[in-house]
Amino acid sequence: MPTVLRFDGLRAAIYFNDHRPAHIHVIGGGNSAVIDLHCPHGPPRMRECYGFKPSELQRIEAAVAVKLAILCRRWEEIHGYS
Repeated sequence: MPTVLRFDGLRAAIYFNDHRPAHIHVIGGGNSAVIDLHCPHGPPRMRECYGFKPSELQRIEAAVAVKLAILCRRWEEIHGYS
């Protein structure tokens, strides 16, 4: 699972054998979340959350939104579609 983004002590990964819709797995501090990217224009939204506080999720979604084009491109490179 390649790490495609690092921010605030967290890492975002895309699994090689994953499924649609385009999404990332955010992992850190013993917590994880799945963020749907809604490529190509967003907005990214949390689909699953395990342990992150609501304020942390807002921060994560904001960080992902800033890098949305890069993340959508990486998803397409890995999976061949967005």
